[in-house]
Amino acid sequence: MGAQLRVYRQKIKSAQTTKKITRAMELISASRIQKAQARVAASEPYSTAITRAVSAVASYSNVAHVLTTEPERIDRAAIVIFTSDRGLAGAFNSQVLREAEELTELLKSQGKQVEYFLVGRKSVGYFNFRRRSFERSWIGGTDNPDFDTAREISDAVLEAFLRDASDGGVDEIHIVYNRFVSRITQVPVVTRLLPLEVVESDEAPETKHEVFPLYEFEPDAETVLDGLLPVYIESRIYNAMLQSSAAKHAATQKAMKSASDNADKLITDYTRLANNARQSEITQQISEIVGGADALSSAK
Repeated sequence: MGAQLRVYRQKIKSAQTTKKITRAMELISASRIQKAQARVAASEPYSTAITRAVSAVASYSNVAHVLTTEPERIDRAAIVIFTSDRGLAGAFNSQVLREAEELTELLKSQGKQVEYFLVGRKSVGYFNFRRRSFERSWIGGTDNPDFDTAREISDAVLEAFLRDASDGGVDEIHIVYNRFVSRITQVPVVTRLLPLEVVESDEAPETKHEVFPLYEFEPDAETVLDGLLPVYIESRIYNAMLQSSAAKHAATQKAMKSASDNADKLITDYTRLANNARQSEITQQISEIVGGADALSSAK
């Protein structure tokens, strides 16, 4: 009984230590969510302005630009996968990778060859473990994304898109990332980035009879598209990185909260078992004392 009691006490101590760690990680993630949400909100006005500008050029001009024109045949496609550098985030990375695998199967069923651009150590580790090839990878900045990395990713995907397919280029590019909905919900999102699909803003017009202005482009619409579309792609990728970062912190907080609750349950269960073992030990000791006293009385 004594050995069993020591085992229970050791398990209680281990669970208490684990709870301290998970509780600290939960609080750290909670503080980081606020900053990540603020960065997402701060990027929205810029992203909205760029979207409206690109929408204006695409809608009010008849230019057949390479980034907005659907190719007659798509032979090669690329997928940009956004994961995290660290784990302990529940199903955050697995659901993104699962969506990427489903998208891969869909593209291959359409006869397309798929190339990958990976963001985050978890996606790189996933591909390396399975010995699957990828074009490029970026690691080390998923918790606190910076715009320079977004620009580098944008340049890489644009270069692959503008390159001829016979030279290793791609005809379309998709992005897969987790979108932050709330601290409880993070939704994996699959979006075709190129050829460009301009999505108009959901905001209602200020007045019911609002008249949209006529546009005049200088020097010409094609030159304006050449300048706007790379910036638009950068903003989309940067927004995906910020959304993924906020979603990761929320997923970590949720996972650590669940781990802390499980540690509490283990402590309660092992405390009950330890009390039972201690009571059994006391009962056995009393029985041995009583039995010894009876034996001495019988001997007299």
